[in-house]
Amino acid sequence: MTSSTRLPEALRRDFGAVLFDMDGTLIDSIAAVERSWLRWCEEHGVDPRRLAGSHGVTARNLIAGLLPEDERDAAHDRIVALEVADVDAIEVLPGALDLLTTLRDAGVPAAIVTSSSDPLAEARLAATALPHPEVVVTADHVERGKPFPDPWLLGAERLGVDPADCLVLEDAVAGLRAAREAGCGGLVAVTTTMTRAELDEVADLVVGSIADLRVEVSDGRVRLLGVTGVDEPSPQEGGAA
Repeated sequence: MTSSTRLPEALRRDFGAVLFDMDGTLIDSIAAVERSWLRWCEEHGVDPRRLAGSHGVTARNLIAGLLPEDERDAAHDRIVALEVADVDAIEVLPGALDLLTTLRDAGVPAAIVTSSSDPLAEARLAATALPHPEVVVTADHVERGKPFPDPWLLGAERLGVDPADCLVLEDAVAGLRAAREAGCGGLVAVTTTMTRAELDEVADLVVGSIADLRVEVSDGRVRLLGVTGVDEPSPQEGGAA
């Protein structure tokens, strides 16, 4: 794809801000996540297979479906401690550094909206040395994290931008559905952790990585021009339901 005329309708416009998921979108932390949660499952007597399909959901929301209420706070504190302590082999995903830098230099508002806690988000951002966006919204800032829309709504609010004027980059169906419910204007998914078929059902556009996106910044706004690379996208005309 080389022309905006082949972009889905929802993306044939410019946006006043970009909201990024973090894990699986900007950084590859999957190995650390798996190590931490496998250890947590062993300690708490939980079958790891019960974690299937939970990517993009906050730890609190995940634990709520796994343990009795009186055990949840301690269990949450434990997974936070395990994850903060393990930042080995966390890597910046292709295109993430370039796009964050481009937006910062052009004065385009940007935020990270993550299911991680405050300490975990800061630990992983520090480990990667990515530019720190103006706003970082974590699960600690909202009563209801992903898959609820609250984090995306707060990210837009803190940037002073209407959610409908925000472009979202995500890698998980749960996060995409939350962004759709929040009324965000355009949803781009990357196939870092989930399949194209799964993401196609929710996203306006699915690509292999942020590096595949061609963008233009002007007057503090950003516009997608098209997609490069061999991972041909699957545009959803008119957006997802």
